Amino acid sequence: MRPAGRILFSGETMKKILTIAASDSSGGAGIQADIKAISVLGGYALSAITALTAQNSISIEDVHPVPSDFLSKQLDAVLKDIGADAVKTGMLFEKTAVKTIAKKIKEYNLPIIVIDPVISSTTGYALLKDNAVKALKEDLLPLATMITPNLDEAFALTGIKADSISSMKDAAKKLFKLGAKNVYIKGGHLKDDPTDILYDGKSFFEFPETRINTKNTHGTGCTISAAIATELAKGSSPFDAIKNAKEFITTAIKFSFPLGSGHGPTNPFAAVSQNAEIYQCIKELTKNIGVLKNKKIGRLIPEIQSNFGYVTPAGTGPEDVIAFPGRIIRLRDSITTVSPPEPGASRHIAKVILTAFKHNRLIRSTMNIAYSKEIIDACRKLGFKIGEFCRSEEPPKVKELEGSTMEWGTENVINVNGFVPDVIFDQGGIGKEPITRVLGTDPEDVAAKIIKVSEIV
Repeated sequence: MRPAGRILFSGETMKKILTIAASDSSGGAGIQADIKAISVLGGYALSAITALTAQNSISIEDVHPVPSDFLSKQLDAVLKDIGADAVKTGMLFEKTAVKTIAKKIKEYNLPIIVIDPVISSTTGYALLKDNAVKALKEDLLPLATMITPNLDEAFALTGIKADSISSMKDAAKKLFKLGAKNVYIKGGHLKDDPTDILYDGKSFFEFPETRINTKNTHGTGCTISAAIATELAKGSSPFDAIKNAKEFITTAIKFSFPLGSGHGPTNPFAAVSQNAEIYQCIKELTKNIGVLKNKKIGRLIPEIQSNFGYVTPAGTGPEDVIAFPGRIIRLRDSITTVSPPEPGASRHIAKVILTAFKHNRLIRSTMNIAYSKEIIDACRKLGFKIGEFCRSEEPPKVKELEGSTMEWGTENVINVNGFVPDVIFDQGGIGKEPITRVLGTDPEDVAAKIIKVSEIV
């Protein structure tokens, strides 16, 4: 999984993104979240603080607004010297702050303005005063390249209860008429799976997602709006900026932190750390497939060929399992591969690894080899823990779902034994070749077990 969008390296101009928002003492939202997102995506983060908050994962306990003259001085200091390629606004709190920001945007002719209309917290704390809402609509919204409200914020700005795709579109049209060039309404609060929409004054675009089951979503709105501003500054279209930012925030939510006793923060660094983990997985698989190639294990490869997989430490889905595209092929008495390992290359091997990994976080790798009585006897002689499942016992509903057999079979063996074994095999079925699966902590562990088997068989 890669970080959303294109990260800028040396030799290119780093884009300067100015975030104008409040400070979050818990570090999960506001200025702190914005700086993390902008930096990870390759931008240079500038900031002007509108308010200080005393908050944690449970509640906002107090807000101390920054005087408007000092906010103005912050903006002047940054803009007259460094400048900004894009601006993102978050929690503004007071009418004077809104008007000061609008004035400075005009004064410095700032090109890209992303407005995250932070109006209230999840717990109901007012983060934008009533007279400031009016100022935001009249003074700031007409300057917006894009506005990014959630459903509650869309209602507060338009009076339209956006609780369906249709009503979200009605609200988007009204926000567009108020002056925003692009309206992006987030559907995270919809009852079913979330769908976001973008309206550019001519067309609607929908961004459907599968809901991630976590309460750790503190800072989601701040992070995605900062990511959009960064992507727009890099030259992305509004559609692509949202697409890239959504990929970024999805990863940040997927690997969010369970900090505090309330809503923990998202993890803006997840995309980068996940990339590092993927690189390490690729490196380990490449190294150990090389070891196996030198050990002449061709006779252990089944007719359907083989694969070798490794899941990242925080992996949750097939896209987090690294394997070999095109499988591992027998070549005379040895093996060969057609392509280097990459994420999501084998859903079948991923099912086995992810199921085992769910039960034992130390088991992250597996390779399937041929089945024979001699192979299983060799495994027993080596002292490996062994489990078997029978395809004839597979429930009809499982058979109907392509690829579900591996998950069911692995789960069945683990539940029967009470642990994850070193080896899981089945003796096949109608049209299904019998297969042995060797599991281990990492590719080196799996390769070592397979080599030991090859020395006996």
